[in-house]
Amino acid sequence: MKFSFIFPFLLASSIGGVQAQSAYIKLGQQALLEGDFKSAVTQLEKACVVDSTNSNALWMLGYSYYHSENYKKSIATYSKLIEIKPTDCSAYYYRALAKSFLAKDAQATPPDKEKNWLGAIIDLTKAISIEPSDPKFYQNRGIFYREYGIFKLQKATKFYDRNRGIESLKASVADLDKILSENPERKDISTLLDQSKNLLATASARQPT
Repeated sequence: MKFSFIFPFLLASSIGGVQAQSAYIKLGQQALLEGDFKSAVTQLEKACVVDSTNSNALWMLGYSYYHSENYKKSIATYSKLIEIKPTDCSAYYYRALAKSFLAKDAQATPPDKEKNWLGAIIDLTKAISIEPSDPKFYQNRGIFYREYGIFKLQKATKFYDRNRGIESLKASVADLDKILSENPERKDISTLLDQSKNLLATASARQPT
């Protein structure tokens, strides 16, 4: 488990107000750090009943919902946090990831897929506007642009839109190429970029219908 966001976040919240934290927040934080996300959810839900505007509790609850695969509740919780802290790029990031899982759900309807792919892309675009130097925002947005492009190029649905699909694949190439140009040793990005380029070439070569 990688905690690229969580450790700095918890350190800052602890320094800022250890004495003010409720017992529920402390128990939730400990469970989260141990990877027991279901227990973390139980404690942090209680904390948010006590104070629904506590940004630390909301962040950890959204994160715990996400790792418990409760993506709808994770999205709702991060949305509440964003109302309180609209410049929290990590909240946009995890909300985008949660939306992407809903978009990939085999049971999701085409309208829900469209809404969630676009929502994930919009969230990462906002995160980039706040923190433009973080490569993982571009990497994930590049992947989501690719997946959205594939979705728009499926002729079997009424959401088929060749031009929009191609433009989305171009955006995927641009995001991934940006990372690779700055980090040429990233073989994983090179592989993702080749995938998007191949899809773009195939889609562009097809005759429009």
